[in-house]
Amino acid sequence: QVQLVESGGGLVQAGGSLRLSCAASGRTFSSSLVGWFRQTPGKERDFVAAISWSGGSKWYGDSVKGRCTISRDNAKNTVYLQMNSLKPEDTAVYYCAVGLRFGSISPTDFGSWGQGTQVTVSS
Repeated sequence: QVQLVESGGGLVQAGGSLRLSCAASGRTFSSSLVGWFRQTPGKERDFVAAISWSGGSKWYGDSVKGRCTISRDNAKNTVYLQMNSLKPEDTAVYYCAVGLRFGSISPTDFGSWGQGTQVTVSS
Protein backbone atom coordinates (compact mmCIF):
# COMPACT_ATOMS: atom_id res chain seq x y z
CA GLN A 1 0.00 0.00 0.00
CA VAL A 2 1.32 3.43 -0.88
CA GLN A 3 1.23 6.26 1.66
CA LEU A 4 1.04 9.83 0.45
CA VAL A 5 2.17 12.92 2.33
CA GLU A 6 1.36 16.43 1.14
CA SER A 7 3.44 19.45 2.03
CA GLY A 8 4.07 23.01 0.90
CA GLY A 9 0.87 24.66 2.01
CA GLY A 10 0.79 27.88 3.96
CA LEU A 11 -0.46 31.44 4.12
CA VAL A 12 0.10 33.60 1.05
CA GLN A 13 -1.26 36.90 -0.21
CA ALA A 14 -3.50 37.07 -3.24
CA GLY A 15 -1.43 37.02 -6.40
CA GLY A 16 1.27 34.93 -4.78
CA SER A 17 2.49 31.43 -5.52
CA LEU A 18 2.92 28.12 -3.75
CA ARG A 19 4.32 24.76 -4.76
CA LEU A 20 2.70 21.75 -3.17
CA SER A 21 4.42 18.38 -3.00
CA CYS A 22 2.97 14.90 -2.75
CA ALA A 23 5.55 12.35 -1.66
CA ALA A 24 4.90 8.62 -1.78
CA SER A 25 6.32 5.98 0.48
CA GLY A 26 5.72 2.31 1.09
CA ARG A 27 5.36 1.55 -2.59
CA THR A 28 6.28 3.41 -5.72
CA PHE A 29 3.49 5.17 -7.56
CA SER A 30 5.53 5.75 -10.69
CA SER A 31 3.06 3.63 -12.68
CA SER A 32 -0.01 5.40 -11.30
CA LEU A 33 -2.07 8.38 -12.23
CA VAL A 34 -1.97 10.93 -9.38
CA GLY A 35 -4.46 13.67 -8.71
CA TRP A 36 -4.83 16.77 -6.57
CA PHE A 37 -8.13 17.74 -4.99
CA ARG A 38 -9.18 20.47 -2.59
CA GLN A 39 -11.88 20.81 0.00
CA THR A 40 -13.38 23.54 2.14
CA PRO A 41 -15.55 22.92 5.21
CA GLY A 42 -19.02 21.72 4.38
CA LYS A 43 -18.27 21.22 0.69
CA GLU A 44 -17.39 18.27 -1.46
CA ARG A 45 -13.86 17.53 -2.54
CA ASP A 46 -13.16 19.26 -5.87
CA PHE A 47 -10.83 18.13 -8.62
CA VAL A 48 -7.79 20.37 -9.16
CA ALA A 49 -5.37 18.51 -11.42
CA ALA A 50 -4.13 15.06 -12.39
CA ILE A 51 -1.12 13.64 -14.17
CA SER A 52 -0.55 10.32 -15.90
CA TRP A 53 2.18 7.95 -14.82
CA SER A 54 4.55 9.19 -17.52
CA GLY A 55 3.67 12.84 -17.12
CA GLY A 56 2.61 12.93 -20.73
CA SER A 57 -1.03 13.63 -19.97
CA LYS A 58 -2.32 16.29 -17.61
CA TRP A 59 -5.78 17.45 -16.68
CA TYR A 60 -6.90 20.59 -14.84
CA GLY A 61 -10.07 21.76 -13.18
CA ASP A 62 -11.72 24.81 -14.71
CA SER A 63 -11.13 26.88 -11.57
CA VAL A 64 -7.33 26.55 -11.78
CA LYS A 65 -6.71 26.17 -15.51
CA GLY A 66 -3.98 28.54 -16.63
CA ARG A 67 -2.79 29.19 -13.09
CA CYS A 68 -1.58 25.77 -11.98
CA THR A 69 0.92 23.28 -13.34
CA ILE A 70 1.13 19.66 -12.24
CA SER A 71 4.36 17.73 -12.68
CA ARG A 72 6.05 14.63 -11.33
CA ASP A 73 9.50 13.27 -10.64
CA ASN A 74 9.20 9.49 -10.56
CA ALA A 75 12.81 9.12 -9.45
CA LYS A 76 11.84 11.02 -6.30
CA ASN A 77 8.39 9.42 -6.06
CA THR A 78 6.91 12.92 -5.86
CA VAL A 79 4.19 14.85 -7.64
CA TYR A 80 4.11 18.65 -7.55
CA LEU A 81 1.42 21.28 -7.96
CA GLN A 82 2.69 24.74 -8.80
CA MET A 83 0.02 27.32 -8.09
CA ASN A 84 0.36 30.90 -9.33
CA SER A 85 -1.83 34.00 -9.20
CA LEU A 86 -3.53 32.63 -6.12
CA LYS A 87 -6.95 33.96 -5.17
CA PRO A 88 -8.76 33.95 -1.83
CA GLU A 89 -11.18 31.38 -3.27
CA ASP A 90 -8.24 28.98 -3.62
CA THR A 91 -8.20 28.69 0.16
CA ALA A 92 -8.77 25.03 1.04
CA VAL A 93 -7.14 21.85 2.24
CA TYR A 94 -5.34 20.27 -0.69
CA TYR A 95 -5.10 16.49 -0.98
CA CYS A 96 -3.29 14.16 -3.34
CA ALA A 97 -4.42 10.66 -4.18
CA VAL A 98 -3.73 7.77 -6.53
CA GLY A 99 -6.09 7.19 -9.43
CA LEU A 100 -7.92 3.88 -9.47
CA ARG A 101 -9.67 4.24 -12.82
CA PHE A 102 -7.98 5.90 -15.77
CA GLY A 103 -9.96 8.75 -17.26
CA SER A 104 -12.01 9.47 -14.18
CA ILE A 105 -11.54 12.61 -12.07
CA SER A 106 -14.22 11.70 -9.57
CA PRO A 107 -12.88 11.60 -6.01
CA THR A 108 -14.57 8.22 -5.62
CA ASP A 109 -12.15 6.82 -8.21
CA PHE A 110 -9.07 7.82 -6.21
CA GLY A 111 -7.49 6.16 -3.19
CA SER A 112 -4.57 6.26 -0.77
CA TRP A 113 -5.44 9.82 0.20
CA GLY A 114 -2.88 11.88 2.06
CA GLN A 115 -3.71 13.88 5.18
CA GLY A 116 -3.86 17.17 3.25
CA THR A 117 -2.06 20.48 3.44
CA GLN A 118 -3.77 23.79 4.21
CA VAL A 119 -3.53 26.63 1.72
CA THR A 120 -4.79 30.01 2.86
CA VAL A 121 -4.85 32.99 0.51
CA SER A 122 -5.43 36.38 2.08
CA SER A 123 -6.95 39.28 0.17
